[in-house]
Amino acid sequence: MKKHVTLVSALQIGFSTIGLIGAIIVFFVFTFANSFVLDDEIANAVLRFLSVSLPAAIGFVSVIGLIGGIGLLSYQEWARILMLIIAAIGCLNVPFGTIKGVYSIWVLMQDETIRLFKNF
Repeated sequence: MKKHVTLVSALQIGFSTIGLIGAIIVFFVFTFANSFVLDDEIANAVLRFLSVSLPAAIGFVSVIGLIGGIGLLSYQEWARILMLIIAAIGCLNVPFGTIKGVYSIWVLMQDETIRLFKNF
């Protein structure tokens, strides 16, 4: 199961890194789009709100996933629980997040994995 836990950790770190990059790109895209609607007050307010809230949400989940993925590498029990929560949330991201989430939940809920985390 150590190989599976390492793979789950690597997948989570990789997806979280991509998520952080995506959050930065979304921020710049909405900021750039906002420059085209400076005359329209409502569109300006909506794009300003989206350019902050959407990247912040993506970034928050990605940072938490990155922390959990790093914690999994050192077999921390809190990281296993955190990764179960993040994997469940990731299942909403169809199709790749669902595949990663189901695999992560399967790996982290095995009796052998639970014993592995309790021994460290």
